[in-house]
Amino acid sequence: MSEHLRKPDWLKIRLGGNEQFTKTKSIVESHCLHTICTSGKCPNMGECWSRGTATFMIAGDICTRSCRFCNTLTGKPLPLDPKEPGNVAESIRLMKLKHAVITSVDRDDLPDLGARHWVDTIRAIKEVNPETTVEVLIPDFQGCLDLVDQVVAAGPEIISHNMETVRRISPLVRSAAKYDISLSVLSRIAGQGATVKTGIMVGLGETPEEVYELMDDVLATDASVLTIGQYLQPSRKNIQVTEYVTFDQFNVYKSVALEKGFRMVESAPLVRSSYHAEKHV
Repeated sequence: MSEHLRKPDWLKIRLGGNEQFTKTKSIVESHCLHTICTSGKCPNMGECWSRGTATFMIAGDICTRSCRFCNTLTGKPLPLDPKEPGNVAESIRLMKLKHAVITSVDRDDLPDLGARHWVDTIRAIKEVNPETTVEVLIPDFQGCLDLVDQVVAAGPEIISHNMETVRRISPLVRSAAKYDISLSVLSRIAGQGATVKTGIMVGLGETPEEVYELMDDVLATDASVLTIGQYLQPSRKNIQVTEYVTFDQFNVYKSVALEKGFRMVESAPLVRSSYHAEKHV
């Protein structure tokens, strides 16, 4: 077993607890909702919840996959909650969100892999909150691009699907998703004129050259927004951190990505795919 790396002081964060944080927590819990903020132990939960923003996780809180970097529960999911689309839409109204971010667990157990539930949720949000822009972070739907088309047709303003890591490391940390299938999902979305976004983690043993290769692969799909953040081991059962990438290297990644042609790049240790998402519209 490799030696456990000590987390640098600059990566230690405070959850926060102002009035807005408490209100956001109350709205989420009272509507029986799940968020990736809590499920994924996101380091930005304090900042985002204190601003009244949260990334909603639909289709339950149990994933059919078991990626080594992810802290979400894995196993046999419960049936979909038909009230969830409406509850998410109403929570967004109560939070007065101008921009809403929705993600989900993988539902490989369902005949349509959860696509219909995605569509119902997006439509419910837009009906209740016509002025709110919607960003979705979708799974790969096992490469079934007709299911991706259904989500695109529902009309979210930004559609994101994360590459997660470089080609060499992808099969080591993703339980079912494949690098080239993820690229095909991004390409399919971009081909229909939507704003396409993806995110990766660093600190898993990748080299800068591999990150630059990933940038080229993503740009070839016509994706235009990229987020780069430090991988943080959420629990002892998850894969260990190989390196804590320096601020200088994150700045280099951002400069190179912009020079290569990305329209918007977020690159810093605590960046996650939904961090400052409202700026990406």
